[in-house]
Amino acid sequence: MWMGRRLVVLRHAKSAWPEGVPDIERPLAGRGRRDAPAAGRWLREHLGEIDLVVCSPATRARQTWRLVAGELAPEPESRSDDRLYGTSTEALLTVLRELPAEARSAVLVGHNPDLEDLVELLTGSAQQLKTSTIAVLTGSSSWSEAGPGWAELEALSTPRG
Repeated sequence: MWMGRRLVVLRHAKSAWPEGVPDIERPLAGRGRRDAPAAGRWLREHLGEIDLVVCSPATRARQTWRLVAGELAPEPESRSDDRLYGTSTEALLTVLRELPAEARSAVLVGHNPDLEDLVELLTGSAQQLKTSTIAVLTGSSSWSEAGPGWAELEALSTPRG
């Protein structure tokens, strides 16, 4: 029986840039509201069950996840983590290493450049993560052992609505 882990790295959907709105409160743009459900459908069709979702507290990331989750059944447990917003690759790696051992598959919803840097660190391969891009990584061991070369890139997709 395979004992590895599957990590889905999801960059938030396209956001708007309303004047006077702090970065963390920027909402999704119309395109983002169309693309996020398409990402949810892709996850439903290609992945099966997701055990846990950790999402950036930024409005655009939370809105992305709500629209993605609306396409999933059952909807996975989700939580917000401040370390997914404007931090560093090291902070994301810490979040990953702290995932519960019983979770076989997890989704991180966040931002660039941190997500691209995390994918490159874990796989050794640089990937461009446009808005709504999904990177599916297969890890060879437990979450707590995640680090350089821990995973292989299984799939990369940018669903559009």
